[in-house]
Amino acid sequence: MAAGGYCKLPNGTVVVALNLPSPAAGAPAGVRVLVHARNRARALTRLRNLGLRAVYLRGNAAPPTPDEITAVLHHPDGLIWRTTPDPSPLTVELWHPIKALLRRPTEAQA
Repeated sequence: MAAGGYCKLPNGTVVVALNLPSPAAGAPAGVRVLVHARNRARALTRLRNLGLRAVYLRGNAAPPTPDEITAVLHHPDGLIWRTTPDPSPLTVELWHPIKALLRRPTEAQA
């Protein structure tokens, strides 16, 4: 289960944003995941197919910001993440492809 939200775009597609605990060992404590898909159900299916089985979107408490929407639309996979932002605006982290989050530690070392 995760906090998050979605935004429907003028072309009919959606951008779903979810705040999740990190699925990888040794990764940051929380991550913000953005998914671009045809509809909300398909966006959640994309995450479940990657191994994030317990992902549900209930409500629209934390919809994606315009900057987040731009970031996910410009990524070729349409699926990105970064650590949950700190309240201080001095630290800005770039977006990463989802493969970097789900990579096993042995693969990262090779």
